[in-house]
Amino acid sequence: MYKAVNKTIDLGDGRTINIETGKLAKQADGSVVVKMGDTMLLATVVSATEAAENVDFMPLSVDYREKYSAAGRFPGGFLKRESRPSDDEILTARLVDRVLRPLFPDNYHAETVVMIALISSGKDEMPDSLAGLAASAALAVSNVPFNGPISEVRVARIDGKLMINPSAEQLSNADIDIMVGASYDNIMMVEGEMDEVSEEEMLEAIKFAHENIRIHCKIQEELAAEVGVVKREYCHEHNDETLRELIWKETYQKAYDTACSLINDKHLRVSSFAKIKEDFITSYSEGKESSEINKSLISRYYHDVEKEAMRRMILDDGVRLDGRSTTQIRPIWGEVSYLPGSHGSAIFTRGETQSLTSVTLGTKMDEKIIDNVTFKGRERFLLHYNFPSFSTGEAKVPRGLSRREIGHGNLAHRGLKRMIPEGFPYIVRVVSDILESNGSSSMATVCAGTMAMLDAGIQMKRPVSGIAMGLITDKGSDKFAVLSDILGDEDHLGDMDFKVTGTTKGITATQMDIKVDGLSYEVMSKALQQAKEGRAHILGKLLEVISVPREDYKPNVPRIVTMMIPKDMIGPVIGPGGKIIQQIQADTKATISIEEVEDQGRIEISAPDKDSIDAAVARIRAIVAIPEAGEIYKGKVKSIVQFGAFIEIMPGKEGLLHVSEIDWKRIENPESVLKVGDIIEVKLLEIDQRSGKLKLSRKALLPKPEGHSESERGDRGPRQDRGETREPGHSHSLKKSNQ
Repeated sequence: MYKAVNKTIDLGDGRTINIETGKLAKQADGSVVVKMGDTMLLATVVSATEAAENVDFMPLSVDYREKYSAAGRFPGGFLKRESRPSDDEILTARLVDRVLRPLFPDNYHAETVVMIALISSGKDEMPDSLAGLAASAALAVSNVPFNGPISEVRVARIDGKLMINPSAEQLSNADIDIMVGASYDNIMMVEGEMDEVSEEEMLEAIKFAHENIRIHCKIQEELAAEVGVVKREYCHEHNDETLRELIWKETYQKAYDTACSLINDKHLRVSSFAKIKEDFITSYSEGKESSEINKSLISRYYHDVEKEAMRRMILDDGVRLDGRSTTQIRPIWGEVSYLPGSHGSAIFTRGETQSLTSVTLGTKMDEKIIDNVTFKGRERFLLHYNFPSFSTGEAKVPRGLSRREIGHGNLAHRGLKRMIPEGFPYIVRVVSDILESNGSSSMATVCAGTMAMLDAGIQMKRPVSGIAMGLITDKGSDKFAVLSDILGDEDHLGDMDFKVTGTTKGITATQMDIKVDGLSYEVMSKALQQAKEGRAHILGKLLEVISVPREDYKPNVPRIVTMMIPKDMIGPVIGPGGKIIQQIQADTKATISIEEVEDQGRIEISAPDKDSIDAAVARIRAIVAIPEAGEIYKGKVKSIVQFGAFIEIMPGKEGLLHVSEIDWKRIENPESVLKVGDIIEVKLLEIDQRSGKLKLSRKALLPKPEGHSESERGDRGPRQDRGETREPGHSHSLKKSNQ
């Protein structure tokens, strides 16, 4: 049978998280089921027993999938089965990967696959906040070497109070929403969005998350001890210390001198460093057989040399590879309206990183429909990030969207989306094409996105800028350097990649990956403050190019008007089988969409010109208008009967114009004055409170003849039972009232 082992994490507010192992997927190296409420994740890990030949890195794959059956639903499409992962699944997998990857031993190179599946979905729990815990717990109960455990939690601030792993409903009211991944001792990853909060408030949320993560780590250690885990032995690296010493002796000074030569051009700098290695290989190979030369080992050792040379130059001399100081931002230039066919466009260039970004404004018909397992809804602000190979000088044909593009686009999306004004009628799509890349292309996307949205005429709450920060630490000492606006090399060779977006008021989004142990909150605080200064500098450069939104949209932007109507008027506007709304669209050439929003009807009308919109608005207002006594209406004679005529004063609303109210003089036959189809002005005299019948008058709008008296006229005014009105569609032949 099986022997299950369970551990429970108490969140302190009545909620618990249960971790179970030994029951499911026992042939995997490690497997657990993590349960919170009705939400359950199955996480497994399998690692090859041996590393593949010539592999000198950690080949880790993390996969996260959500099963529709977990929520009692069928997948969409004809096949009715899960297919490729959604963007949200990819983003969750990336969050887990970024925390796990740095914690495998440097010399462990076996193919390792971590798979996380949502097998049951509850409405009150968000599974992405449990995925990191599940993956770490599976590694904890396996024999796979891992310097964990870790956990990930979502922290939200709702009504001023911080909360761990809130529900989706609670999260909708949060002004801080971040995911934090950490080991017991160190913060490893932070990613999320905020509603313009301060650096101090963000640090407070990170600390709050870490306190809870430490509890998760302790529980996993207890679980592993109870299972009796023994980690496997391995030998995946063969080293040659003599060769290592020789490489350091022959190349370090050359690498340091090259770093200090302050080469601004990325490709020239890379080739200069590469030539040092090539020269060493040429020198080392003299008199040796090819079998005696291990180029893979030489490359690995020389990489360490290059890394150390760059770090010493920054730590000891305060100078970076391109000659900047630690706080200096690369030169920036920008331009707007570069693409005449787009609704808004911008070029943003910072150093050797460049984004060409466009903005398209659409109607409700352009909304993104989301049909994921745990969320169904619509998205009105879209941001797509493209990273073609030519941006780094690579000769590579694109083979579909990469996970990196999805992740970088999501960060830029988070940085900008809260700055769309409330009630903005358009669907917004921002597309960033990275044309050059040497560090921080996602932040270039945020800057170019701001400029392009202003160029499109979007009245942003406040413009947003972004910056990528780096960190160089000195092992064995307290010495460190925080770097503003990092290069690609500084990201690769450094100890931190910390991206921050924000306005003059506060932070809107962040993404942080830390590659070293023991990073203090003091260092984090310094990095945030330095990032704030850098953001302000970059924002100033943006505003020099465009400081206010375009006064009016471009001529090719569709015009949109929104209206709110009572919920019970949605049906009359649509009409039976959509007849009314279709007729309005056909007559006015406008596109109309209706949805119910909080017990009201929200109507969006779009058209290429103002006249079409005005005509559609007038038609809808006529349908939803409520007749008011004393008002004058222009109505159409729908039918004539012996005692008067029925006049349609609004679409679907008719009232009786009694024969006595047609004129001041006596009218024997209404047809002598009126004809079906005539358009006449009438005054609404009265609305019957019980029946809603409308009493109309034409004579009230005509001048009263001099000396006229009702007695002289012999008026046969209507009796109480003659004040008929009828609903549209009733027969025209009405029985006479008893005289």
